[in-house]
Amino acid sequence: MKKILIVDDEPNIVMSLEYTFKKNNFEVFIARDGQEALDILEKQLPDVIILDVMMPMVDGFATLEQIKKDKRLQHCKVIFLSAKNKEKDIEKGISLGANLYVTKPFSIKKLVEQVQELIQ
Repeated sequence: MKKILIVDDEPNIVMSLEYTFKKNNFEVFIARDGQEALDILEKQLPDVIILDVMMPMVDGFATLEQIKKDKRLQHCKVIFLSAKNKEKDIEKGISLGANLYVTKPFSIKKLVEQVQELIQ
């Protein structure tokens, strides 16, 4: 079973993504900010991390920088899912090492397809 970590501080997004990915046979882990995500990553090695940019405590960009420093997480695919849709934000996310940058509002169906493509 593939593992996915969803990192977002918006409960509605977390709930809908959790439900959808569980239905698609993923083991789902949830974090509501970057620090909580990093704590989970101490114990779990997900295949995919869906990461919001704007969060309390540690934002998505800083979280990704920490993920990229951890050799155990090199296989992880990272997708930014963010309302920050300016070209400079997208470029920053990709330059930090994200595999994909999806802007909100988004299609859950399309996001699932993108995740499946990344981990094949």
